Amino acid sequence: MPRDVIEIFSVERLSILDEAGNVDEALMPALSDEEIRRIYELLVLSRTFDQRALSLQREGRLGTYPSILGQEAAQVGSAFAIAENDWIFPSFRENGMHITLGYPIHLLFQYWAGDERGHRTPDGLNIFPISISVGTQIPHAAGAAMAAKYRGDNIAVICYFGDGGSSKGDFHEGFNMAGVFKLPLVFICQNNQWAISVPVERQTAAATLAQKAIGYGFEGLRVDGNDVFAVYLATRAALEKARSGGGPTFIECLTYRMADHTTADDAARYRSRETIEAWRGKDPILRLTRFMERKGLWNEAYAKDTEDRAKSIIDEAVTAAEATEPPQPQEMFDYTFAEPTPRQQKQMKDM
Repeated sequence: MPRDVIEIFSVERLSILDEAGNVDEALMPALSDEEIRRIYELLVLSRTFDQRALSLQREGRLGTYPSILGQEAAQVGSAFAIAENDWIFPSFRENGMHITLGYPIHLLFQYWAGDERGHRTPDGLNIFPISISVGTQIPHAAGAAMAAKYRGDNIAVICYFGDGGSSKGDFHEGFNMAGVFKLPLVFICQNNQWAISVPVERQTAAATLAQKAIGYGFEGLRVDGNDVFAVYLATRAALEKARSGGGPTFIECLTYRMADHTTADDAARYRSRETIEAWRGKDPILRLTRFMERKGLWNEAYAKDTEDRAKSIIDEAVTAAEATEPPQPQEMFDYTFAEPTPRQQKQMKDM
């Protein structure tokens, strides 16, 4: 019998911007001052959207809503690296990604208010519908990446999911396809350390989620998910590799879900206040603010102007969403089949 070959693997850990606002200059991506300001403004806009959504839900104007508080850097940083012709498969907690890529904000409010028309992605944006069912978008993304490879399209496919998604069978099926066929696919996991009330250590015995990629034959790395520069750099490199035929990459963004799982949850029942307070100091906007202030890119006047503009944008989006005429009952038949079936035709006539 041949001897087994045992290889030793390691998982790269990437961090550039620390909590005090210091950066590792050797790793710092080449971003202009204008781009850094744009990233900051997108982080603030994403948080402003999140705060308003929570308020609207409490007023009964939105349905159940999943906050992105604390996870903005993982979303904005990764989306800032995505090219216009790439394809994105989101889960249900990527509003910051949508906002960064220019998804109309009033449509996001419509969606979370229960209007499925908010799901209709405008032309020019390659974003698939939000996946509420945990992990089901992972094999969909693998299929799209396989199609892109067959067609010879010079694109990458990006798939977002949370740590809870790594416990689903869809995760393993999608990863296996990606590895076997060397698909142009970038998996981005926002490991916020809680799948509702189940901590990550009860989901896996592995030291990291990133190392799971090794079993499927491709690279996995862990980045500081509250470090917008690290997330951007890792995503940009993974996308470039995917487009050039280098195969898939799995990026685990280590972050923390500062709010409840959704507005239907009470995280105080299973998490300690001390842990949350410890993570508050790792806030992605706070650390970027400290960096920008040292660089002369941030001051109180600029911050207030950014916040005021964000509030104005969100105000307009809420007004537009709530001014939209409600759908007509017969619209439920649209897009169900290419041509209405006899049964549907009868139902529409009866209606």
